[in-house]
Amino acid sequence: MVAAALGAALTLGAPAALAGTAPVGPSGSAVAVAPKAPKASAPASSQSATWVAGTRAYLVITAPGDSSAVRSAVTANGGTVFSYFDQIGVIVAHSSSASFATALRGVSGVQQVGATRTSDVPADAYNPALPANPAQASTPAGEPARADMTQIKADQAWAVNPGSASVKVGILDTGVDDQHQDLAPNFNAADSVSCAYGKPDTRTGAWRDVDTHGTHVAGTIAAAKNGKGVVGVAPGVKISAVRVAEPGNSFFFAENTICGFVWAGDHGFKVTNNSYYTDPWQFNCPDNIDQAAIIEGVKRAQEYAEGKGSLQIAAAGNENYDLAHKTTDTASPNDSTPVTRTITNACLDIPTELPGVVTVAANGTGTTKASFSNFGQGVIDVAAPGQDVYSTLPGGKYGTKSGTSMATPHVVGVAALIASANPGITPAQIRDKLATQANDIACPADGRCTGTTANNSFFGEGQVDALKAVGATPPAGKYFENTADFAIADNSTVESPITVTGVTGNAPATLKVGVNIVHTYIGDLKVDLVAPDGTVYTVHNRAGGSADNINQTYTVDASSEVANGTWKLRVNDNAGGDTGKIDSWNLTF
Repeated sequence: MVAAALGAALTLGAPAALAGTAPVGPSGSAVAVAPKAPKASAPASSQSATWVAGTRAYLVITAPGDSSAVRSAVTANGGTVFSYFDQIGVIVAHSSSASFATALRGVSGVQQVGATRTSDVPADAYNPALPANPAQASTPAGEPARADMTQIKADQAWAVNPGSASVKVGILDTGVDDQHQDLAPNFNAADSVSCAYGKPDTRTGAWRDVDTHGTHVAGTIAAAKNGKGVVGVAPGVKISAVRVAEPGNSFFFAENTICGFVWAGDHGFKVTNNSYYTDPWQFNCPDNIDQAAIIEGVKRAQEYAEGKGSLQIAAAGNENYDLAHKTTDTASPNDSTPVTRTITNACLDIPTELPGVVTVAANGTGTTKASFSNFGQGVIDVAAPGQDVYSTLPGGKYGTKSGTSMATPHVVGVAALIASANPGITPAQIRDKLATQANDIACPADGRCTGTTANNSFFGEGQVDALKAVGATPPAGKYFENTADFAIADNSTVESPITVTGVTGNAPATLKVGVNIVHTYIGDLKVDLVAPDGTVYTVHNRAGGSADNINQTYTVDASSEVANGTWKLRVNDNAGGDTGKIDSWNLTF
């Protein structure tokens, strides 16, 4: 879902699915492209895998939980286990045997098996090279107002709420240049990773950009407000790179996306940006045995991430195609030789058409439809600027791209602002707010546009509005926050302070206490709000069992307490075996 940089068409080693479809030029015209209880197992890998020509990748779908028996069957039938995600019952297997998939489908406990590509797994998968760390160019001072930001009123929103550092955004893309002067202040290396080939690679720099696309997306979301370059929609939030693209071709295969979504859920990303479709199939059809497994595997990973509190937002694609009336696919498979095939609406653009994912169309100048943007009644959720968007590029550079890839990070930034203004908000609630804050756009004089002004096939609920996102539901009173991390060790107590000043009289009977704790097995934890005079108010007392993380807003009757003074969040760990941290917390008076 990408476009052109610096006036030239984006050149790819192969017709990968950036932003979902073919790149578009800077004018918007299409560019021709051959297109714990028990705790879940962490992703693991085979140490014996050796690449040979003809090695293909497969998703082996089984019931969530211990997959050791099925993994043994993979090995016994001529395959190797490259990685596995027992949380969702997905194994990534490699094999050079033509009979592997058929044999595995007959194994007890195996629900589905599907090849994820029509090309060989690259040898690089077994010993991945680190992406380049480019030298950085310097940028003159100045952050000129940009049309895309004023169009969605982001420039006005910054004065109200530029975004909270406790909100983490994951960029599932080609990687991010974390050294870029406009991205480094907001970059979260601790939660960044490469998921290329379908296995987490946590080496420093593995997340860096193997193209330019992910770095451009990152700048639109959260480039720092630092007096130079550009400013992102939500310049106060934190961004993490999850590289799901493979080097050399920028392919986003299903195992990579699955790894990325599981990582997003496990690492507390409030929102993820997904400006791609899952290669090699532009549309995955459930009547195809391989594509059915891809649908199931990616769907499970998305549901897992959302269950952990993460909302996925995805680009609609750049082929000016009606996603509500599918007839043909001429771009698949894009890792070998595409063929023309007849399809129906049962065939899905993944991840954008999965349940729960917010689908983004691109506006051109003002409230027009970008000529390249896909559309579809009941498919498009919201729209945002995607034409000639100026943002960050690797090496400290900047450039212009167009595409639904460029529209999506605007929506992700607005979602991050919504989360910043509403601590503890759920993915479903963010989805609802994205819809209600959007400004309606009526259909133009174009017979393909169906629906109403309030919701139609070109713009969905309308164009996002960053000012409404931060102003529609502002904190009812003064707001104080501590975003510093405080480690929670086994059988220990830790306190995080907030000093409140400038509030007259006592605290309210409805004091809002927003708590963001990252900790496995929250049944170990007792969480108290300690007033300045030492009075203790318990908000969480060893509930939740084996669930991970506390991200919730509590209401406390603190009306007997003087508001001004130092308040503390006290966390007591009462058992061994699980640790974590106070990631952030806040008070709204």
